[in-house]
Amino acid sequence: MENVRDRKNESVSCGQDDGILARSMESADWMEQVRNLNTEHVLKTGKVRTYRLDVFGCQMNERDAETIAGMLTNMGYERVSPDQPADIIVFVTCCVRENAEERIYSHIGALSHECLKNGSFIVASGCMMQQPHVTEKIKKSFRHVKVVFGTHNIHEFPRLLCQYLTSGKRVLEVWEKEGRIIEDMPIKRRCRHKAWVNIVFGCNNFCAYCIVPYVRGRERSRKKEDVLAEIRALAADGCREVTLLGQNVNSYGNDLGVKDLFARLLYDIEEIDGIDRVRFTTSHPKDLSDSLIRAMKECKKVCEHLHLPFQAGSNRVLERMNRKYTREHYLDLVDRIRDAVPDIALTTDIIVGFPGETEEDFEDTLDLVRRVRFDSAFTFIYSPRKGTLAEKWEQTAPHEVISRRFKRLVEVQTEIATQLASKYEGKTVEVLVDGPSKTNPDMQSGRTRTGKLVNFRAEGDLTGQMLDVKIIRAGAFWLEGREVKRRG
Repeated sequence: MENVRDRKNESVSCGQDDGILARSMESADWMEQVRNLNTEHVLKTGKVRTYRLDVFGCQMNERDAETIAGMLTNMGYERVSPDQPADIIVFVTCCVRENAEERIYSHIGALSHECLKNGSFIVASGCMMQQPHVTEKIKKSFRHVKVVFGTHNIHEFPRLLCQYLTSGKRVLEVWEKEGRIIEDMPIKRRCRHKAWVNIVFGCNNFCAYCIVPYVRGRERSRKKEDVLAEIRALAADGCREVTLLGQNVNSYGNDLGVKDLFARLLYDIEEIDGIDRVRFTTSHPKDLSDSLIRAMKECKKVCEHLHLPFQAGSNRVLERMNRKYTREHYLDLVDRIRDAVPDIALTTDIIVGFPGETEEDFEDTLDLVRRVRFDSAFTFIYSPRKGTLAEKWEQTAPHEVISRRFKRLVEVQTEIATQLASKYEGKTVEVLVDGPSKTNPDMQSGRTRTGKLVNFRAEGDLTGQMLDVKIIRAGAFWLEGREVKRRG
């Protein structure tokens, strides 16, 4: 093993070799060892050891959290709510923006007293851990973090946890490079009726602002047969909606040398009984093919919602970002998508204040937003990420100018979203119920096929059911309705 240093109270590794890859086949054995330790603890104390999860970032992190939860459950731990004390506190971290990193450091630091009081410890995982300066800071400044692993060796968690529990030494092991895809890991899903399904890991695009290729590695596609087997199992367990995940789902299969594999996957999922809805994210505009547009039109289970990040409306900025498309290409793509799926809801990501952005560049972004008329947009002020191409580029616009631009963008997009939402008033829409509303426990909530959040009043627990709901009121980010009919 490379770069291994053993101290009295810690074991640190940043490498990987054939020995580690071989050990990945023994995850079940390591889980059994930890499970035996927990069984002994229950027999001795009458108490089950517990864990809680704190997840930051994207859907990929949410899906990783489900794998970690599955492994912990398999090892005999019981999950508790975020406001309860736990024996293990697991962080699944995000490094896409600086404020996310600072929040995570703040959360970890604030738990030192709880760890000392309860004898708990923290496990830190995810994208942040793939950055050497982060693991160094964790090692030096947060002694109550006892186990660290990254995105490439999540399947090694049982071994790392067992090492810590049996030795008392901190275990920090982050693989520098991605390995092969590990199938059949235990999963404890967030809910039964909806599921995230990974189809491709990593990214090959290297946008100038983006840290993802450095922390998630190169593109690696799962075999179509493995994806379909997972979805069939989900359907048999009562799942009604799947969201296919990848940093760029449109490039699914490129590394396998198979053309149009993503479109073919959608057609195959269309034939799986029990699955009513199919979503996918994220789509890179440069790779969205005519075959995919055709599949979106012809596959009735594919929802009328597409998340298509454009990031900037200026060709000059797009070129500096290394996005590999122009505003003209993006607008033409939108036209072709809407010709095929007229009722589609489009959502997007937009960055304001990328280094070198001028007022003219920003006006191009506003113009594109007005032309496309997105149902919603995730808007961000540019955040430099260590290790990316744009990290050291000079920021030419003052902070107050960037803030003013950001405010204008949000105002324009909110106005458009409000106008589009108002068209739902008086209409009856299909809603897949997720459960009680997070903001109003007296109401139920769910999503339309177009991804709109709907709150409505209804009797009983309707989680996982399909309803017809009549919309009586609409806002930019929500719809309010009343139940009309239950579909089952």
